[in-house]
Amino acid sequence: MHSKSSRSAASSHQGQFRYYDFFMAAYVCILLCSNLIGPAKLSTVHIPIYGNVTFLAGVLFFPLSYIFGDVLTEVYGYARDRRVVWAGFAALAFAALMAAVVVALPPAAQWRDHQAAVQAIFGNTPRIVAASITAFWCGSFVNSFVMAKMKIWSSGRWLWTRTVGSTLCGELVDTALFYTIAFYGLWDTATLEGALVTQYVLKSGWEIVMTPVTYRVVGFLKRAEHEDYYDRDTNFTPFSLKA
Repeated sequence: MHSKSSRSAASSHQGQFRYYDFFMAAYVCILLCSNLIGPAKLSTVHIPIYGNVTFLAGVLFFPLSYIFGDVLTEVYGYARDRRVVWAGFAALAFAALMAAVVVALPPAAQWRDHQAAVQAIFGNTPRIVAASITAFWCGSFVNSFVMAKMKIWSSGRWLWTRTVGSTLCGELVDTALFYTIAFYGLWDTATLEGALVTQYVLKSGWEIVMTPVTYRVVGFLKRAEHEDYYDRDTNFTPFSLKA
């Protein structure tokens, strides 16, 4: 038995869960929107005492994918979260391909005045696309792995320590990889480090703010699904779709 629930290993799979598919769909939706819509705008907000903070708008929503990852790992286990991460990876890859094709298609005569706007919003360079997808993939698996291991170490207690701890690890990998791959050599060191720290603090701060909500969602799902998975014998390779 890997779970505190009455489900057997043979019967506990995602096809019999009531909410797993909905969480997968919501996860992929948030991921796509935060990566396609969010990067289209660079925003500056003035924070009293601290001063101005500049960030890509997507940073306000992308951390929600990590909260979903925490919930999925806590309730359903690492392997089922792994399937969701791969679904998100495939969706991001297809969205990048579709954006490249749409931007490259020759515009109709009446649309030529809008081509520059389309290029500015959806015309990410291959380097940005590679940085985004790589950072997401690595960061998400680090987040889920740390979450699963901390649950075993803590015997399922102190949920907040593993939701915050796993996010701090995952977001660090995600943010460091993205800014290094995307902008190293293009930005000066001070600018790169400043942007990296700002994004990391904002993303990680979301997890702390959303902790009460995470508790409620996790509690609801554990009761509704009769599942509370422990990854004691899990194969943690990311290169598998087996649940």
